[in-house]
Amino acid sequence: MKVNQCVACTAFPCADVRHEGYLVPGIALKPAQVSVILVSEAAPASPADYYYAGRGALFAQTTVQAFNDAGLNVSSLPDVLRLGVYLTTAVKCAKTGYGVQASTIEACSRLLEMELGLFPNAKVLLLMGDVAIKAINAIARRAGEPRVAPAVSTYKLRGQSFYFRGLRVFPSYLQAGPSFFIEKSKRKMIAEDIAAALRVAG
Repeated sequence: MKVNQCVACTAFPCADVRHEGYLVPGIALKPAQVSVILVSEAAPASPADYYYAGRGALFAQTTVQAFNDAGLNVSSLPDVLRLGVYLTTAVKCAKTGYGVQASTIEACSRLLEMELGLFPNAKVLLLMGDVAIKAINAIARRAGEPRVAPAVSTYKLRGQSFYFRGLRVFPSYLQAGPSFFIEKSKRKMIAEDIAAALRVAG
């Protein structure tokens, strides 16, 4: 299966993203083998930096480093995939500014909801950053379900137990992109969250 053959945006309603930067994972994978879904913020400014763009891609480099920080011996993104981890973004287009509007998160959460539904054996959601957390809350709110995680600082959420449609949810910090190397104080927490998620996934 290729996710981009199952999930697609056709209307492109969002005004604060670059639609030419639209990316949905196109790698071939076996959905039944995915136990962890890692959701980060938005597609990178350059497609060459996306998770699945190769060893030199920025998102791949920072994610591989994050998993190594967590004590997992990986050298490439395919190694991460072999752990049963699928990686995607909450917002499928590249940002035009620093933040993302609530309306954009809401619109793109519809694609994310379809995407999550493709993985019947997933046990864990790793939500990397505020945009990913808000996207999951948007999905829950639209269905009349309780908020998955309260709207407080991420450090206050860590260590608590959250669930979304049977999945254990780990709110964490963004691991994709240059901020991962800059904000060194968060790297330890990201590593702890990844390690905890993999333990739950078995």
